[in-house]
Amino acid sequence: MRLVSDDEQRAEQVFLQVHEGLPRQGPGSQACTWRALDLVGPLPPSPRVLDIGCGPGMQTLDLAERLPTATITAVDLLPGFVQEARSRVLERGLSSRVDVQSGDMKALGFSPGSFDLIWCEGAAYIMGMRDALQAWAPLLREQGRVALTEVAWLGADRPAALESFWREVYPPMTDIDGCTQHVTAAGLTPIDHFVLPGSAWWDDYYTPLEARVESLTVELATDPVAGRVLQEYRDELAMYREHGSHYGYVFFVMKRS
Repeated sequence: MRLVSDDEQRAEQVFLQVHEGLPRQGPGSQACTWRALDLVGPLPPSPRVLDIGCGPGMQTLDLAERLPTATITAVDLLPGFVQEARSRVLERGLSSRVDVQSGDMKALGFSPGSFDLIWCEGAAYIMGMRDALQAWAPLLREQGRVALTEVAWLGADRPAALESFWREVYPPMTDIDGCTQHVTAAGLTPIDHFVLPGSAWWDDYYTPLEARVESLTVELATDPVAGRVLQEYRDELAMYREHGSHYGYVFFVMKRS
């Protein structure tokens, strides 16, 4: 979700109001996380995992559950999300092996060869998949893996209104073949990929987000900047309802060559 250009500070405040306390900050589900983890294959006995753009930490907890011997570092730029993730980690009693940090995915301060698995759900678009993989691949150890989701075209049939929408929202968007080219260009080898089902969009993301948008539409009815931000969310929801078969989030799993 992009922010409108007018009064950016106020727009950012409304963005945070929309997203505060939501289960997820993008399409995903525990089932999809675990399916992708199955595709990752064997990891070392005590793997080091980096969860980039962790948001409120739903997938971080899922990884910790399925990887009970892993040490996980989860990073997000927004303080509110970091605090939510930390609270969830503490509630699950995982703070001894899950460390949630504030940080910028564009300037991660980790040494090369630090991680056995790099994870990113719904956030690589901030850099663009190509640039993200180029920046993160050096952080992998030998035989290290990357798993991330990326929005992609699912076919050549693209209604004009939909293509115009995504050209404005996310200009680097490409199809699955294009994403695979980004993988190999970063010196990584594709393992497998799958398209997230519609339930991964609605259950923990769009349904609670839509309810929040409608609530704030009433609450902030006299705020013109809020009105523009909230209308962008409604446009996004309407676009997926009408054209969701033409695009989707795809989970890509890859390894260091």
